Amino acid sequence: MVTTLTSMTEAHTDVPTLYPPSEAFAGSANATDDLYERADRDRLAFWAEQADRLSWDTPFTEVLDWSGAPVAKWFVGGKLNVAYNCVDRHVEAGNGDRVAIHWEGEPVGDQRTITYAELKDEVCRAANALSDLGLVAGDRVVVYMPMVPEAIVAMLACARLGIMHSVVFGGYSASALRARVEDAAAKLVITTDGQYRRGSAVSLKAAVDEAVAGQASVEHVVVVCRTGIDIDWTDGRDLWWHETVGAASPEHTPEAFDSEHPLFLLYTSGTTGKPKGIMHTSGGYLTQASYTHNYVFDIKPETDVYWCTADIGWVTGHSYIVYGPLSNGATQVVYEGTPASPDEHRHFQVIEKYGVTIYYTAPTLIRTFMKWGRDLAFQHDLSSLRLLGSVGEPINPEAWRWYRLVFGGDEAPIVDTWWQTETGAAMISPLPGVTVCKPGSAMRPLPGISAKIVDDHGNELPPATEDGEPVTGYLVLDQPWPSMLRGIWGDHERFVETYWSRFADQGWYFAGDGARYGTDGEVWVLGRIDDVMNVSGHRISTAEVESALVGHAGVAEAAVVGASDEQTGQAICAFVILKEHHADMSTRDMVNELRAEVAREISPIAKPREIHVVPELPKTRSGKIMRRLLRDVAEGRELGDTSTLVDPTVFEAIRASKAN
Repeated sequence: MVTTLTSMTEAHTDVPTLYPPSEAFAGSANATDDLYERADRDRLAFWAEQADRLSWDTPFTEVLDWSGAPVAKWFVGGKLNVAYNCVDRHVEAGNGDRVAIHWEGEPVGDQRTITYAELKDEVCRAANALSDLGLVAGDRVVVYMPMVPEAIVAMLACARLGIMHSVVFGGYSASALRARVEDAAAKLVITTDGQYRRGSAVSLKAAVDEAVAGQASVEHVVVVCRTGIDIDWTDGRDLWWHETVGAASPEHTPEAFDSEHPLFLLYTSGTTGKPKGIMHTSGGYLTQASYTHNYVFDIKPETDVYWCTADIGWVTGHSYIVYGPLSNGATQVVYEGTPASPDEHRHFQVIEKYGVTIYYTAPTLIRTFMKWGRDLAFQHDLSSLRLLGSVGEPINPEAWRWYRLVFGGDEAPIVDTWWQTETGAAMISPLPGVTVCKPGSAMRPLPGISAKIVDDHGNELPPATEDGEPVTGYLVLDQPWPSMLRGIWGDHERFVETYWSRFADQGWYFAGDGARYGTDGEVWVLGRIDDVMNVSGHRISTAEVESALVGHAGVAEAAVVGASDEQTGQAICAFVILKEHHADMSTRDMVNELRAEVAREISPIAKPREIHVVPELPKTRSGKIMRRLLRDVAEGRELGDTSTLVDPTVFEAIRASKAN
């Protein structure tokens, strides 16, 4: 089946609307159709089977105890050690010489190769060092580091000892770090002296010093010497990693912990402003992270080189850099820097250098590559890539097709994964050897996962019809899953109110995302409900309008927000970055074209009230567009906290564009 793109899109040819896997890929894929059948036949038996992929010290006696809903207990009675499952067992199986991590530093030529045997020794040393500092199971450790191997070692050492790690993204401000250290009552902070950002070394330790000042819980700060820059030092509190961990023994016997023993805290933004400490436990989380990594990414540990471009400060880095890949004995690339350092060729060079076969990144970055142009990619040999992945937000069909064509040679399957910090692991995604994909759709819940799209009253919505208008509803999870959050740290009431109150009668988890069914019953995630605009009684998704704007040949990237409007309730405001070949076009003409494009693609009701052509969009260092701040600009308010942005000065240019 094909559809004709409009004259305004980059391509002017018929393009497929369905993308089945190739026979060759399907023939050797880890996942087959029978996974769905087995899960549908007996969901709990299916999850028991997935749990048995791990090494358990004590077998579990019950798969699920849901009697304390909405707090689940999975694999009841079972005991395991998460770090043992990620390192020791691979060494014991004779794979100690296999590369675990190809680490690529931001400065070109800065690299390390770490085998599973070497990783095991380092994790054991770190575990011994933490024990020597008096840390015991149940304590909390904050990890505030760039993407260096020691960060992964620190996480695994905590897991080995039953200590909860709370990783805080290295781009967060001292005040954001302080709030998280304080809430977790952390005993230890592990950091680096500094980090590299676009070729320059900037301090991290200074932010830690500010964050822990006066914090009674913090006993020590362990510092990795990454850049060699001068830092302040507090004797008795501050310790060098190489002097503590480096001097420790590489021999350590792991202790098995209960399947429900807390593994980590990860803080996510809350609508009230206070971060929420999302709590994940051991057995269920590792089961689903490992299962999804194996089947969604079709991992072949003996031959694949896998690269997830996320940061460990986010859940994607936890599940698909640390726990998923390492539990499966995979070889992966870990990259410290940004895609444009020292220039736009860097990601392509890394793919070439290591022969990356699986590449998992965010739609924002894909659209950045589109902005740079396909000629850049075509200067490199990307033929090693056999599978592509997308995560973080819905991907627009145009970017999906571009990604498949330019990175995947128009052959590599794309797994567009939907999940959240709270879900712990992927929930809705294609299975690459099974699913016939539609660009822009996450397709259907993975085997063992149950989700529905419902209206305000909890009634499931019907699939779209060929000639009818699709109906948008709420995406809910109606059955518990192994990697689900077990609560918000220290605030059970907030946990219940935030995630379970909307459909309390049904006992469903409300994801906070809007979604619709397609004509084949596939799921189209439309973004956060607070990113669904109500314009004159019509619910319009920001993601849909953004997709329509990016469908124009001249638009590299777009961000859409709803701004208050006395007449319509909300008005649509768009901010767009133009591609170079359209930069000379008059702003008025471009705005008129774009408004017409949106009217044609969605509806005249969806035409933006305002479209501002801007040189950049406000992004965090992880690549997330800060739409909250754009909403402030659109409504003429003072900006909130801009400390997490790559370039806070971007708003000067946005305001200048808005004034024109």
